[in-house]
Amino acid sequence: MRCGRDLTIRPTPLFCPAQAAKGRTSSPPFCFAAVGLVTPVLVARAIASYVGGTSQVHQVIKRSEPMFNVPPAVLATVAVLLLVHALRMLALTEAEDVQFLLTFAFIPARYDTQLLADGAFPGGFAADFWTFFSYAFLHADLLHIGVNLAWLLPFGTALARRFGTWRYAAFMLVVAAAGAFAHLISHPGAMVPMIGASAAISGAMAAALRFVFQRGGPLGLLRGEASGDDAYRVPAAALTETLRDPRFLIFFGAWLGLNALFGLGSVSIMDPGQEIAWQAHIGGFLAGLFLFNVFDPVMPRREFDTKQSG
Repeated sequence: MRCGRDLTIRPTPLFCPAQAAKGRTSSPPFCFAAVGLVTPVLVARAIASYVGGTSQVHQVIKRSEPMFNVPPAVLATVAVLLLVHALRMLALTEAEDVQFLLTFAFIPARYDTQLLADGAFPGGFAADFWTFFSYAFLHADLLHIGVNLAWLLPFGTALARRFGTWRYAAFMLVVAAAGAFAHLISHPGAMVPMIGASAAISGAMAAALRFVFQRGGPLGLLRGEASGDDAYRVPAAALTETLRDPRFLIFFGAWLGLNALFGLGSVSIMDPGQEIAWQAHIGGFLAGLFLFNVFDPVMPRREFDTKQSG
């Protein structure tokens, strides 16, 4: 069995760069405006301020915003993905990397008892469980991981700001497992390993679409209609309302079309022998869309409206 980069499955190569928020307020450190005559009282207060007096002196503190306004949970995700890839590329030999993939990549043949005897893959029963999650931490090359990070930064940021660290982490693992399950039922007995975080990121994208279009939501930040973290705490639309929203339908249709375009081989930027696990993407997306309410800590729209009117 030949295993390595030619057996990996890449995500849809749609580039959607994250928008980094950066701001700075500044003013000259000393700016004096003299109006009329300087009285002895003002002079006395000025002297007192320098010799330890008790006059009130308001200091202007220069504030600065972080260059990359990304939650720590998302930064940690990026760091883990990069570290795992660096470990494989720099610390493992080719044979060791093959063994690593057999242990942590998602391989449908692992679950086909008619094809393989128990123990044919390393890791045994435990790996049968953890590969539903661990495959999402592996990537084929820098292009693969770069495309996934480009998706993760905008949608993962919106989700982490709303869910918080632990809900975000649990959600990403659950939708990753859903993507693996969708791949399993669509590729029974396949020997080709599946790797990549794209199914989990597809789930994050679907979850974000439940609230980003709402009035006062994250998209309102671009138009000046919302501010701060409150934009990520607006009540989400109901699932039925989301499925009827033309903005969601346009986005989903375009995303689905691109998955079909690249996944069915009409357009390819991949090496020969690689293919896109578009079924896993759809599995992760649907899981994120339908499981959003299970993880969402924000009061639903109906309860919010009832509370406001009451």
